[in-house]
Amino acid sequence: MKTLKNHVVLFDAECPMCSMYTNAFVKTGMLDNNGREAYQTIPQNICPVYDRQRAVNEIALLDMKSGEVTYGIKSLFKILGNAWPLFTPLFAFKPFVWFMSKVYAFISYNRRVIIPPTKEDAAFAYQPTFKVHYRIAFLLFTWFCTGFILTRYAQLLVGMVPLGNAYREYIICGGQIIFQALVISTYAREKIWTYLGNMMTISFAGSLLLLIPLAISHWFTLVPFVYTLCFMGIAGLMFLEHIRRTKLLGLGWVMTITWVSYRIVLLVLILN
Repeated sequence: MKTLKNHVVLFDAECPMCSMYTNAFVKTGMLDNNGREAYQTIPQNICPVYDRQRAVNEIALLDMKSGEVTYGIKSLFKILGNAWPLFTPLFAFKPFVWFMSKVYAFISYNRRVIIPPTKEDAAFAYQPTFKVHYRIAFLLFTWFCTGFILTRYAQLLVGMVPLGNAYREYIICGGQIIFQALVISTYAREKIWTYLGNMMTISFAGSLLLLIPLAISHWFTLVPFVYTLCFMGIAGLMFLEHIRRTKLLGLGWVMTITWVSYRIVLLVLILN
């Protein structure tokens, strides 16, 4: 694997996901051992021409010889294309670059609700730009995926929980977004988009875990009670993660209590 020498990639030190994949570039030899720096701590004079705010929003790759700077998906393609020249034509194909730039932006502008930072440096001069359309897109994406998986999983619970119509899980999941938005708007309106992003990340992660028993059901026939136990176990993990994230957001117990209450009330209505 060929190393991209004399380049430094700037990553968000408060983003565990960013730290992980840029570290992988170094560990696998795609970049030099000193080929990554946190943009929060990089010396001001290392490259005076790069756009600092853009580097916060889109990962910047600095060419230490020429001074050239690339951002976002083009930075990643430059690193990957150097390591695997076979993919260089694909990384230069404009429709593919356009599509992947949208995917990259979708993840980048939602990165701090996908994996929240345990500690944020609010004093740092540059913070990620919030773009509401990317947050709405994230909520819609996770809502649809969660509803889709839960609709399939509900068929495994027949005998323990009545099977509803084809849209029940979508309505329940969407209803929770609206309900929680109304609750948080009464006392922490400024955190509404951050909380909703975190909440739907939890729901999406929980639905992904349900894919394991869903896959098992294709090879083994288990009683509905077993699938119900799996569901309850995953719901318990989601509950703990919800507590952890609301503490990081400084929201106290209100959002967790309403999050659980909404589900309990709906379960009672479904069973009756």
